[in-house]
Amino acid sequence: MKKFFEEFKIFAMRGNVVDMAVGIIIGGAFGKIVSSFVGDVVMPALGLLVGGIDFSDLAITLKQAVIENGQEIAPAVTLRYGAFIQVVIDFIIIAFAIFLMIKAMAMLQKKKDESEAAAPAPEPQISEEEKLLTEIRDILKEKK
Repeated sequence: MKKFFEEFKIFAMRGNVVDMAVGIIIGGAFGKIVSSFVGDVVMPALGLLVGGIDFSDLAITLKQAVIENGQEIAPAVTLRYGAFIQVVIDFIIIAFAIFLMIKAMAMLQKKKDESEAAAPAPEPQISEEEKLLTEIRDILKEKK
């Protein structure tokens, strides 16, 4: 059992796993921000533009609720397409933000690659042995 926990510790402490965990946490928070933005800012404005429609109320009732003696026995079955529209807009905004982030990272990587390519390569260092062997070779050539 101790070996299992040691292996898990090694796995959990790898850079990729920690980076992924941080990304998931930030992504969850970003998703909540976008959902709030869409639900509280975009959808009311969009609803006002298209005639004062509240998208959260848009639904098609497939089966009415069953009510007996003033109590609901079976709830209504509805297709809430307004909520679906809101989630689609959430997705589009998140996908666009991720696209912009990846594009910016690619541009930074390209600049880094270009600056590394533009930098002159350092001249190779000749060791003392190579210098000595070169001198011996030159002397032997002269003697021929």
